[in-house]
Amino acid sequence: FASAHGSPRHPDWYYNLRAHPEIVIEIGAETIPVRAVELHGAERDAIFARQAARFPIFAEYARRLERTIPVIRLERRPA
Repeated sequence: FASAHGSPRHPDWYYNLRAHPEIVIEIGAETIPVRAVELHGAERDAIFARQAARFPIFAEYARRLERTIPVIRLERRPA
């Protein structure tokens, strides 16, 4: 969720992922190759709604911002 804590502009990491979507993440001691995919339309809206229900600050950000908060999914790639 590229909310940037309610900032009027997208966070820098969002632009980095758009430019270089194939990355490696770390979970504990494991490294996992993933591809960052921006979600759109109904899929994006449904996932954002779940996040906003769980963490109401996201709903507040969405209400006051003129931009749409991007939602990024990390998809596992072959190692």
